[in-house]
Amino acid sequence: MAVGKTASGLVVAALLAVVLASCGGSKKEEAYVEAPVEDLYNNALNELSAAKYVTAAKGFEEVERQHPYSVWAVKAELMAAFSYYQANKYDDAIVALDRFIQLHPGNRDIPYAFYMKALCYYEQISDVARDQRTTELALGALREVVQRFPESRYARDANLKIDLAVDHLAGKEMEIGRYYEGQGQYVAAINRYRAVIEKFQTTSHVPEALHRLVECYLALGVRQEAQMAGAVLGNNFPGSDWYAESYYLLEGQDLRPKRSEGSWLSRVWGSIF
Repeated sequence: MAVGKTASGLVVAALLAVVLASCGGSKKEEAYVEAPVEDLYNNALNELSAAKYVTAAKGFEEVERQHPYSVWAVKAELMAAFSYYQANKYDDAIVALDRFIQLHPGNRDIPYAFYMKALCYYEQISDVARDQRTTELALGALREVVQRFPESRYARDANLKIDLAVDHLAGKEMEIGRYYEGQGQYVAAINRYRAVIEKFQTTSHVPEALHRLVECYLALGVRQEAQMAGAVLGNNFPGSDWYAESYYLLEGQDLRPKRSEGSWLSRVWGSIF
């Protein structure tokens, strides 16, 4: 009986020790000490310099949390976004940038905030075999930079990236078109190639799109449209290998037929470039 009481006492003592330890931990956590804003900011900068980007982001966020009304807080918001961007934590960076843009629309660094947000989308652009929603978001964000801040130093780079993003979207349309064509779904393929010609006229994919139209129209037995596509190709890209292939498919027939005003191709006869 005494042994049982001793064992019970030991259990109670152990539980009491755990409770006391928990209470002690809680008191320790409650003992919060505010750090000087300069120390917090400089520590975060040091973490950033050491490529500890997530830790740096948390440090900059702490600057704002502890000193929300200081001059440093505004800088820290943007630096936190930059740190997340450096860590490839693009979603976190975009959230931070959207907040900065909303809270500080007149800040001198607003053009950079919009540009960095566009970069967050742009650097996530996947290969053409995947969904291109991110490419569309990047394109919209880049265009916003150019429209809002045309005289800024970021506008020129944004324009270059717009061209690459547009070419990427055209490449996706071409890939889907080739797939449909390979499956014998020529009407679906034609719609994709037509989208390239009508929406992405300045891209490198247009000559192939016109040639593929020749292939699809011939497969459907619509020879007049095939000749029209070949004529547009020859008129705009006479030295292209795609034109040579289209000419061969059309068996050397005259690729300058009378324009058919009923054909959508007549509208792009000489306007691709």
